[in-house]
Amino acid sequence: MRHEVHLTAEARAAFRNFSAACVGTGRMGLALQEEYQRQLQEVQKLCGFRFIRGHGLFCDDMGIYQHWTDPQGVEHEGFCFTYLDRVVDAYLRCGIRPYLELGFMPGALAKEPQTLFYYQAHTVPPKDEGAWIRLVQATLRHLKERYGEDEVSGWPCEIWNEPNLAGFWFQADKPGYLRLYEITAKAVKEILPRMQVGGPAVCGGDSTPGWIRDFLAFCEEKELPLDFVSRHAYMAHMPTHTGRFIYHTMCEVDETIAEMRGTREIIDSFPRWKSLPMHVTEFNSSYNPRCPVHDTLYNAALMAHLLSRFGEVAEVYSYWTFGDVFEETGVPCSLFHGGFGMMADGCVPKPTLWAFSFFNNLRGECAHRDDSCLVMRRPDGSWEGIAWNLSDEAMTLDLSFPGQGEYVLQTRTVDEHHANPLRCWLDMGQPANPTEEELAFLRGAAQPLCATRHFDAEDGIAAELSLGRFAVVHFTLRPVRTEPEDGYDPSMYL
Repeated sequence: MRHEVHLTAEARAAFRNFSAACVGTGRMGLALQEEYQRQLQEVQKLCGFRFIRGHGLFCDDMGIYQHWTDPQGVEHEGFCFTYLDRVVDAYLRCGIRPYLELGFMPGALAKEPQTLFYYQAHTVPPKDEGAWIRLVQATLRHLKERYGEDEVSGWPCEIWNEPNLAGFWFQADKPGYLRLYEITAKAVKEILPRMQVGGPAVCGGDSTPGWIRDFLAFCEEKELPLDFVSRHAYMAHMPTHTGRFIYHTMCEVDETIAEMRGTREIIDSFPRWKSLPMHVTEFNSSYNPRCPVHDTLYNAALMAHLLSRFGEVAEVYSYWTFGDVFEETGVPCSLFHGGFGMMADGCVPKPTLWAFSFFNNLRGECAHRDDSCLVMRRPDGSWEGIAWNLSDEAMTLDLSFPGQGEYVLQTRTVDEHHANPLRCWLDMGQPANPTEEELAFLRGAAQPLCATRHFDAEDGIAAELSLGRFAVVHFTLRPVRTEPEDGYDPSMYL
């Protein structure tokens, strides 16, 4: 299979790239773990995400809401920000800022006994709306005082998570969620008028269009603050189960973009909300943290294709999640276990990490975009691009560029034999808890193949890239910068 791309000095193509806007995490309390922080630091070095969004700001493990009864039987309410400060301080040291998700409910405020996940998140409304408002406002007031109003006002604020799913919001009660949004959005703006607030953070299924439409109508009728509309996007079809794991086929990227465009059209159908930003605050292939697809080359190629398109429909899209320190279905039992993360424990990069690193560091103006290749013209006149192959069949990409003189093509390749630590781990016998020696080997195996090719062009440059099944390749083409030291010539040894 061959694919040809011809570039000219005048070539232009539409491309909006917001891949670095945000990334997901599990729950905020996990940020207190050393392994979590190590993974985040490594991901940030390669990807430089601007915001991080996770669950559990108000879960009991963060300890923010304090409720107790004294010896005289008098009830007291207070707030503790010890862990919140540790988490936010650590984020800021990594060069990333919180994208606040207001939830879940502290146990002492839970109206119903419903909980979800290994960490027993209370996914129910408050039994006391006044106490919920005091909790939200005390938290925002503390953040404003500690980090400054200008800083915190720039952090997006989303109200709850997936209320259209009964597990995440008691009985998927839409009127109940709309009431929560009403009181919470007003509470946020009273403390931080410039903070961007939004919702409803719904997740897929047939109910999503109705939820989005009713949410917008409610906000319009009540004249509520609304700065963005949020939803989630997962690409998996119905699963099959084997042991503790699930397996899916995935929908096409075109289907996902069409679904997102449908939401965009609903938003724009309201004159008041037309052109309001859309935030896809979670996306991935599978919606389950025990699906092996997340560990694979295929996932990287699928995400590369999706990242080339997502900017058509959304201003924020946040991959769920950056790392495998994640406990919704329990503590992971093995290094590779189908976790959402783009980095496995032991700081072993998965192929998908490189797709994001390649996209997040793109520079310049788009000259070409199609279903398997993206090429940018950098400000200095050099070229940069990403190619991916979602086919089972090998692909040859023929690239032609204008130019004369000496050029160097630099490539970084993620394929079956490079940046694919899963393959090495399988060959090792799938050790659940690798030794440090084994982890060091896997980290080495997780690096892309770096290569160069030299061109001495008289009238244009013709370069050929070979991509095996599910490969992702980053490339740059630039004029050679010749700065030889007098007398240095290793050619006799090469």
